Amino acid sequence: MSVIELIAPQPTDHPTDGGERTFWSSVREALRGSHQDYTQGNLNRAILLLAIPMVLEMVLESLFAITDVFWVGRLGANAVATVGITESMLMLVMAIGMGVAMSTTAMVARRIGEKDPEAAAIAGVQAVLLGLTISLAIGVPAAIFAPELLRLMGASPAIVSVGTGYARIALCGCGAIIMLFLNNAIFRGAGDAAIAMRLLWVSNIINLVLDPCLIFGIGPFPRMGVTGAALATLTGRSTGVAYQFYRLLKGTERIHVLARHVRVNIGVMIRLMRVSIAGIMQSAIAHVSWLGLVRIISMFGAASVAGYTIAIRIVIFFILPSWGLSNAAATIVGQNLGAERPERAAKAVWRTGFYNMMFLGAIGVFFIVFATPVVRLFVSDPEVVRIAAAALRTLSCGNVGYAYGMVMLQAFNGAGDTITPTIVNLFGFWVLELPLAWWLAVPMNLRGQGAFLSIVIAECSIAAASMVLFRRGRWMRQKI
Repeated sequence: MSVIELIAPQPTDHPTDGGERTFWSSVREALRGSHQDYTQGNLNRAILLLAIPMVLEMVLESLFAITDVFWVGRLGANAVATVGITESMLMLVMAIGMGVAMSTTAMVARRIGEKDPEAAAIAGVQAVLLGLTISLAIGVPAAIFAPELLRLMGASPAIVSVGTGYARIALCGCGAIIMLFLNNAIFRGAGDAAIAMRLLWVSNIINLVLDPCLIFGIGPFPRMGVTGAALATLTGRSTGVAYQFYRLLKGTERIHVLARHVRVNIGVMIRLMRVSIAGIMQSAIAHVSWLGLVRIISMFGAASVAGYTIAIRIVIFFILPSWGLSNAAATIVGQNLGAERPERAAKAVWRTGFYNMMFLGAIGVFFIVFATPVVRLFVSDPEVVRIAAAALRTLSCGNVGYAYGMVMLQAFNGAGDTITPTIVNLFGFWVLELPLAWWLAVPMNLRGQGAFLSIVIAECSIAAASMVLFRRGRWMRQKI
């Protein structure tokens, strides 16, 4: 497909009741919550209606990370390193949440595409029950052994002393992270992207207000230091989860959980777990690689870990909106496969990948030029600034690869094919990235910069492999 074909206005597959609509009217509709059937009509408009709230949802999700590091950066390198090390452990929790969320989005979207909202609600409930069970199994022991986990990750005694409270609250509250992922996956799969976006507004407003208050003891709040950042984030996320449950039970036009749905459905649960296992492995492989990178970088001191943490937080702030575009592609793929329209699904993926490339490419150029002043917004330590700016420039060189790779992998997941991305991640992260990071950092003496280079090489390789496998079309025949 040529660039002209991608960006040119596309004819509708079927007539729409409103005729041609302006861009801004579509934006307003997307923010309100669209009633469009995403298996029909203008494909560019369908992508726009789904992508706008999903992109804003991811922007708001990224504010959790960027807000914490903005305020914690005022507490010194040990506090920032605490956040970085704890977040690297939470990556495993996120891997589980994202893995189940992938299968949840795929299953709900497929049922909506088949015009079966009853089955979509049943699938959503099974995901919630599974997520609650996982949350308890991980959260309780992780909170108890938080100091030992920090030491295992290479934290110095000073970091353990400063960061135990932060790690304990953050790890104990992992259930809020998992449930945010899963409930939003239900809304996204149903096509109710605006609801997922609005609930994160609530969560982030709470986090934005509480963060400085609890960290620095403003007004009636106690001064808790870095521990206050964890408590503020947990409070915001937990409030968001409560709102999610309220909206699921109240119901939307597309999905409504009723009392009769709240029970274990063995058949649906087995199918969900079967797809989720590969999804969890897929995310775990990717997230364990980040854990390994932190372990390698921690060999070079707190400043290196702090610089890496700040650079990654900045990158994530801008990459998460791209995940919004990728999630839009996943929903369109799932719903159109359910409606037996695989060609429309494939066209949506290539088009979304192109739009994502344009966005992330522009962001990459900006960071290559302005890395140092951007980093100085978050930290003033000269050594940390130097390392973070170098990391940000290096990571930005891979933006075009990230753009296509994340869309392609999410398209596989939206189809319910979680095995292909798992295999791609296994080779990209464990076989290529981690050994390369160690070799460049230690034997080649590039230190942290070697780890940053390995990320770019691995991500671009994953993108290339994903595009080749997507063209083969096996995902179109996936049954869930």
